[in-house]
Amino acid sequence: MSAYSSDQDLKVTDVTGNGVEVDVATNLLNGTVRLSVLWTQEIYLRPDDAERVAQSLLRAAAHGRRIAQARDPESDQSPSSSD
Repeated sequence: MSAYSSDQDLKVTDVTGNGVEVDVATNLLNGTVRLSVLWTQEIYLRPDDAERVAQSLLRAAAHGRRIAQARDPESDQSPSSSD
């Protein structure tokens, strides 16, 4: 069983039609986010698809923060300021 849960709403493939896909997944054990480009090392996206990937990453980041916070409720998940 994989610890990662992929964003099932993200269906983005390479604009060139070669079958390359993007996968965004959240590790259900520790909250880390994985961005995968499947079947190659690069992908070419239409602007709308690039935005969908960005939105998926934002959803995964929020989900990952909730998982990490549940594991360690005393840790501060907010970005620190270095002023």
